[in-house]
Amino acid sequence: MRASGIFAILSLAVSSCVAEKDAPVVTGNPQSVEYKATLPKKPFFAGADLAGNVKGSVSAVAAPGGKGVRFRVQFENFPKSGGPFMYHIHEEPATNGNCTSTLAHLDPYHRGETPACDASKPETCQVGDLSGKYGKIISDPFVAEYFDLYTSLSPDNPAFFGNRSIVVHYANKTRLTCANFAKLPVHHHPTGTHYTTGSHHTTSVSPTGAASPTGVVTITSTSYATVPPEITTSATSSIAPFPGAASGNRVSVFSLLSGVVAVMFFSL
Repeated sequence: MRASGIFAILSLAVSSCVAEKDAPVVTGNPQSVEYKATLPKKPFFAGADLAGNVKGSVSAVAAPGGKGVRFRVQFENFPKSGGPFMYHIHEEPATNGNCTSTLAHLDPYHRGETPACDASKPETCQVGDLSGKYGKIISDPFVAEYFDLYTSLSPDNPAFFGNRSIVVHYANKTRLTCANFAKLPVHHHPTGTHYTTGSHHTTSVSPTGAASPTGVVTITSTSYATVPPEITTSATSSIAPFPGAASGNRVSVFSLLSGVVAVMFFSL
């Protein structure tokens, strides 16, 4: 057998081994950074049947202890047809809003797109296939939060995505819209926690939501101030200044005197 033939066989064998490699669990993610990709106002796909563009963002911070990444996903205003929609981290950033320039899914371990991702074994999926691992977009608005063990916030890791993009697809894989991840400024609190400037949401587990082995939960979302609540309170706080008093209403002098008299009477 010729040397070239032997080399080709060896190359094929090596490629097969690489393709079968599962994504390793990422540890040591830095706690002091956050990356966020916010969708633009205009859709990339000119034929999109919607007003404006899909709205929303994907934000990411290190999971507790630096093991994996915590993703918060918020999307709304989808086309009325063409779903269920998918979203993935792609290996390159979008150039001038061109979602084609993002190339393929982030796949540092050469898994490939086929067969389809098995959500029960996320380590066997492409690193960037977020909707494959944690669920396609089947509602509008769509909100999800989960811990992914296989992505990285460290630039020296092959699973790093801070300089890459998120792409939203139709069910037929047409690229609907995309956005690049950007690093947000982080402010430290004396307690040791950190928070970033910008829009954030608190989350709660749905009564029917069940966590998967990777920590995926069904959640609802409500807004809160970007400044931690222990530092200041919202100007629109609904907490009544006195028991029985409505927020923003004054308590009359007569009411206060009546209360004092009642207390003195019962103390006799």
